[in-house]
Amino acid sequence: MRYMIIVKANKDSEAGVMPGEQLIAAMAKFHEELTAAGILLDATGLQASSKGWRIRYSGNQRTLIDGPFTETKELIAGYTLIKVASKAEAIEWSKRFPNPVGEGCDAEIEVRQLFELDDFEPSDAVERFRELDAGKHA
Repeated sequence: MRYMIIVKANKDSEAGVMPGEQLIAAMAKFHEELTAAGILLDATGLQASSKGWRIRYSGNQRTLIDGPFTETKELIAGYTLIKVASKAEAIEWSKRFPNPVGEGCDAEIEVRQLFELDDFEPSDAVERFRELDAGKHA
């Protein structure tokens, strides 16, 4: 089972304020523990939305919308992707995730399970994705 631990953006992350040494050290330690446990798949922070864009779909039309985006509560500042045996294990690891704005401060992370190909009904399209996935690991 794969889970994404999502760090939500805030006004500091959107302003490009880099995390302090204490938080970077706590994150490094946590990610080292995930690596030692063999469950870390990927982790990174995201640049501010001012360096990004959205594509809006309306019928067959696509419209480019440049950042920044004003609603920071809807934005992601970073993520950690883990692969564990159970939801309970994912919960335990996510409870150990360092507070993304600093210990003692109010914050929230979100954890979401990723779909696996076995979650979908068998089809030619699913098999195409399975082949793509196998190619990544060849």
